[in-house]
Amino acid sequence: MDDQLVIGGHKFQSRLILGSGKFSLELIQAVIEHGEVGMITLALRRANIRGQENILDYIPAGITLLPNTSGARNADEAVRIARLAREIGCGDFIKLEVIHDSKYLLPDNYETVKATEILAKEGFIVMPYMYPDLNVARALAAAGAASVMPLGAPIGSNKGLCTKEFIRILVEEIELPIIVDAGIGRPSQACEAMEMGVAAVMCNTAIATAGNVARMACAFKQAVGAGRAAYLAGLGRVLDGRAEASSPLTGFLEE
Repeated sequence: MDDQLVIGGHKFQSRLILGSGKFSLELIQAVIEHGEVGMITLALRRANIRGQENILDYIPAGITLLPNTSGARNADEAVRIARLAREIGCGDFIKLEVIHDSKYLLPDNYETVKATEILAKEGFIVMPYMYPDLNVARALAAAGAASVMPLGAPIGSNKGLCTKEFIRILVEEIELPIIVDAGIGRPSQACEAMEMGVAAVMCNTAIATAGNVARMACAFKQAVGAGRAAYLAGLGRVLDGRAEASSPLTGFLEE
């Protein structure tokens, strides 16, 4: 089956995106290999082209770089970071993050829309991180976003799909790929998100804080694949308040 993830005209076999912020550089290759991810986020501060430790040296060839604008507090700062990422050779993909709330780390949807419009006009493939709000998602689509990345729960919390019903609305109403970003803590939660019809899941903390990160990366790969397969197959109906026998209960004793 040809079921590829398409973002900004680029095709990906994997629907698991790796956030690299909490990984040691030595573990990144193992996680990419066992998770079979095709895209990985990249904080600009870790792409130190002059330093001894450069994350780019640990990312295998063929993996698409998704630099993020981590640290940006407004649209102007996010735009500057995105332009720097392109200048040092990270490509046109950009994960747009605008966060000025240091307590809850919730994205500023309004500044994100402003930055999306600027960067999309400059040819960036913009993947904005946002709080799941239908009106904002529509504004991001109109501004030129290539996908919409709603949070499932606060960053790094591993709490799962706290915003599930709002994400479901985005899946139903927005034609762009919906990618759950932040909060996913277990493979079962990633599977549930995929069963809802989201296009992909990004994972960072859940894998980075696991006892065996390579094995957990593999578990997330399998969960994302299973959830996508279930969505494509069409989930079975749910009965409300009653039961139904899976086999006939009468008649066979009379024969």
